[in-house]
Amino acid sequence: MFWLLVIYVSIPFIVKLCPSIQAKIVFLNFVRMPFFIDLKRPQDQGLNHTHNFYLQPESGVNIGVWHTVPDQRWRDAQGKHGDWYDATLSSAHSAILYLHGNAGTRGGDHRVQLYKVLSSSGYHVLTFDYRGWGDSDGSASEGLMTSDALFVYDWLKRRLDAKTPLYIWGHSLGTGVATNLVRRLCERGSPPDALILESPFTNIREEARSHPFSMVYRYLPGFDWFFLDAITANNIHFASDEKYVSFLNIHIHKKIKTSFQVKGLMLSSLNSGLSCP
Repeated sequence: MFWLLVIYVSIPFIVKLCPSIQAKIVFLNFVRMPFFIDLKRPQDQGLNHTHNFYLQPESGVNIGVWHTVPDQRWRDAQGKHGDWYDATLSSAHSAILYLHGNAGTRGGDHRVQLYKVLSSSGYHVLTFDYRGWGDSDGSASEGLMTSDALFVYDWLKRRLDAKTPLYIWGHSLGTGVATNLVRRLCERGSPPDALILESPFTNIREEARSHPFSMVYRYLPGFDWFFLDAITANNIHFASDEKYVSFLNIHIHKKIKTSFQVKGLMLSSLNSGLSCP
């Protein structure tokens, strides 16, 4: 019992002295599940109409990307390579850039199931592992995650027809990346056609404070100083509650209609796009 008390008291001081520990806990990019998966072979996950390739957001840094074409093209996709997949982006099918959450890779089981649903609904799905995740190079940070997302968004946008809708879909920690990305796009006057936030949070401090893992320390005097300040010391904020867009809009398939309230912003299947202040 004595040693349990020593460990309990020691952990806050260790975190405070080594704030990089908190960054690893936030990102969990070292947790790779499923463990034995070859990300170069999406077909092993049942995605036999998906192309694996790599982009370079900067010199010497490669990030792994999957492009899943609409399910209607799966027969045509057999045996095809990168040029064929790129050419399909000029079709009339809408595209979704999917930004995954912490832990795991772009090949996570629950993520693969979503790609299949979106593909069967007629969408191109582009997803990738941020640097430091999966088989992507580099180290993780909020700023670099956002930069990677912007790079992939621009790469995809250049290959789509000017009239083809491009939607951004963020899940969990990826909702923070998604809102950061939309802020960057708004700053340059080119917002996406829609932003979809799945399991969003307001900002990283509130998320950490309410997370079940924090329960054993939540009422400890100095909790914010020990734990939350250690997160922001790593320049991790994900301030999704700061208003950068006038409204958020979901315009997906009729089978995936969604409407719910997030911090006073209504997400619904409207058909009027997304605008910046």
